[in-house]
Amino acid sequence: MATGPTSPSRRGDDVARAAATIRAGGVVAFPTETVYGLGADAAVGHAVARVFDIKGRPRAHPLIVHLAAGAELDGWARDIPDAARRLAAAAWPGPLTIVLARGPRVADAAVGGADTVALRVPAHVVAQALLAMLGGKVGIAAPSANRFGAVSPTTADHVAADLGDDVDYLLDGGACEVGVESTIVDLSRGRPVLLRPGGMPREAIEAIVGALDAPDAAAPAAPGTLASHYAPRAEVWAVEPDDVADRARELAATGARVAVLAPRALLATRHMLPAVVTLALPDDDAGMARELYAALRDLDGRGVDVIVAALPPAAGLGEAVGDRLRRAGGSRPR
Repeated sequence: MATGPTSPSRRGDDVARAAATIRAGGVVAFPTETVYGLGADAAVGHAVARVFDIKGRPRAHPLIVHLAAGAELDGWARDIPDAARRLAAAAWPGPLTIVLARGPRVADAAVGGADTVALRVPAHVVAQALLAMLGGKVGIAAPSANRFGAVSPTTADHVAADLGDDVDYLLDGGACEVGVESTIVDLSRGRPVLLRPGGMPREAIEAIVGALDAPDAAAPAAPGTLASHYAPRAEVWAVEPDDVADRARELAATGARVAVLAPRALLATRHMLPAVVTLALPDDDAGMARELYAALRDLDGRGVDVIVAALPPAAGLGEAVGDRLRRAGGSRPR
């Protein structure tokens, strides 16, 4: 597949054109509050198949279906428990995905043939406008708008750099506010299970539905849960804050070009070798999440070989940031 800058005719802020493209069976990249999605009509199998082809995603790895409103749950899901309705009422629109027993509307291709479906209502004003223009009844099946396993895009420029003209239309809605993917909670089996930490913190979800269990062997497949995912070209080492400087020195001694990615306050208290590239993230967990993927892309652009990243405390959005950093370094040589 060709990559490169998206032609001007295929990129803009025309929501009506994006909606018409989806109605015609096309594929549109569009902004959400989490990351940019690569979307098609969730009820049209051949359109959804193109999403997999463009992304290079395994067909058994399910997509999230984006809805206009929580009232659309019925039809896309069945046997919906009260806990799911409470969670949807409290969290939607927002960065939360709920996995439920699959309803009749969704195409087989969108769920990898599974009997469950992942659903959410995005909060981004442009995504909401797109779904509203589709009439509120069309779901958009969408993973992140990048090549499979790579760093997710949080700006239209990221999408254009990754996918070029492979996308029928790139709907530009500015930078994403949350910056990491949605939290995924399974409610298809009678108890709430956290499949992926994300843009809605665990603590906020547990206040609504109670303690979240860890996934077991029978948990449904969910996006973004492979051991290696969200990965830049550079090798990533996710380490505790106290270990950042020592690990950077060890890796620099091998001749590798090393970068350190850490909160601003931490970098101010650590001495780094002059040859080590440093890039500061905000000190708050929301800021870290918002800027994480852009920072990883920035460091790739500088040609570093290794990124030593400081793990934040596993609370609030820090849990999601830590998850992404560990997966970015997953299945890499050590």
